[in-house]
This record gives sequence, structure tokens and C-alpha cells, in this order.
Amino acid sequence: MPIKSIGVIGAGIMGNGIAQVCATHGLEVTMIDINDSVLERGIDTITHSLERMVKKGTLSEDDLAQAMKRIAVSTEYQKLVNLDLVLEAATENQSLKEKILHDVDELVSKETIIATNTSSLSITKLATLNSNPERFIGMHFFNPVPLMSLVEVICGLQTSPMTRDSVIAFAREIDKHPITVKNAPGFVVNRILLPMINEAFFVLSEGVASPEDIDVGMKLGCNQPIGPLALADLIGLDTCLAIMETYFNSFNDSKYRPAPLLRELVAAGYLGRKTSRGVFKYQRKAP
Repeated sequence: MPIKSIGVIGAGIMGNGIAQVCATHGLEVTMIDINDSVLERGIDTITHSLERMVKKGTLSEDDLAQAMKRIAVSTEYQKLVNLDLVLEAATENQSLKEKILHDVDELVSKETIIATNTSSLSITKLATLNSNPERFIGMHFFNPVPLMSLVEVICGLQTSPMTRDSVIAFAREIDKHPITVKNAPGFVVNRILLPMINEAFFVLSEGVASPEDIDVGMKLGCNQPIGPLALADLIGLDTCLAIMETYFNSFNDSKYRPAPLLRELVAAGYLGRKTSRGVFKYQRKAP
């Protein structure tokens, strides 16, 4: 089934990024969140992102206007009823995602594909909340969505081949590169990436090097475009901690134990770029 209309639940950094990419590729998008102010911030983020593309010459003014016309916003799940795909892109919190997915399942048609943009949670377990688990699947986009080409497509035990094929075709339609991944904690990329980031916090807490030198070391020594600590700030330290806790609980293996410094920073509310302070400090954007 070709996917031509999509609902995105969540207007935050992942949700608005997914909405932007879909709209610029000709799809009709409905973006849902809990209140109008969150939706306004999401739309502002998309607008500024597209304006930067216009300045760089990669998008025309007309393309910007057409893309924005394709994005509708609402606080009502009822707007999702007749869409081809509904993608949940809320915070990486199991109970929150479960509630959203349960509410969506009660509203949409049996033909609508329901996907979750999770980076660590079990697709098979989340699918049990669905009255038609064959149409449930994982789609893990990467931040920032407009720039990162990879999408991990994760099938649960119940996911049908038709659902998988439709989602893979959809990912290619929006110029993403899908890889098919088994349902396992962390899937592929984060299973490798997050333990590396976590180890950087252990190295920092032991005073082996400064945060700046740790990041420079990994950038110049491993040819990484961004150091692990700066990347943690970009992802969000609370998200990094939540993922490591999922691994630790799932594998029962001490190698996935979250670094105490990571826990301490999250407890202090130093969550990274989104709070203007994490491992590093950042200037707050003007309102």
C-alpha cells in the first residue's frame, strides 16, 4: 500500500523533523501534540529549517510555501483517523508511548499502519497494545532528521511482510536509506553507539582527560564528526540514560551499567542542548 498521508504524534525535535521531511517530499502531514504552544514551536522550527535551506539554495521559496501548506497541526487524535501511516515520535518513555499507541489503535482504521520512532524499546511488546499487531512496526529515525539519511526498520514478531515492505518503500520515497533490523534492545546503531557514549562519561568521571580533549581525541583519532560527549548533549542526557537503563535491565549485564556521572547530570537537570547545559554549556536561543 503506498503511503501518501502521515500523522506524526509529537512536535518535538524528532517529530517536527519527520514532519518536515515528509512535507518536502509531497506527503500530507498531520502533526499532533498536547497543546498549541508546543505545536507552534514545532512549526517555527520547521519554518526556520526550511528558510535555511532556501538561503543555501537547496530549496525554493515556492517549495517552502508548498511544504508548509501540507502540514496541519492539531491537539486532537481524531485527525488521525483516515491516514495511511501514524508515527508516534514522543519521548523515549515506555508508559507514555504505550498510552499513545493504545489511544491511536482505538481510533484509526484497521488498514492504517502504526509505527513507533523508538530507539530502544521492544517492538514485539509494544505491538501487543495493537488490535491488529500485523500492521505495527518500528521506524527509528536519527537526529537531525532532515540531515540524517538512515532509518532503522524494526519488525516485531507479529509484523506482516506487507507492513514491512510498505514502510521500506515509504522511507525510500522520502529519500531515507532503510535498513531492516531484528527486534533486539538498541537495534544496531544505538546498541553500538550508546555504550561508547556511556564509556566517555566513565572516562570523564575518572579524570582521564577534559571533556574537550575526550571529544577532540575521538574526532581526530576515530574520524568522528562530533565527539561522544557533545553528541550526548545533542541527543539529550536523559535519553542517553533511559536507553542505557533499558540495556542494563534487558541484558542483565554490567557492561551496560549507566555511568554515575551521567545519572548525576540528569538528576541536576543538565540534559544537554535542550536545557542549555549538559556536559557543555550552550547559549539559549532568543525567543
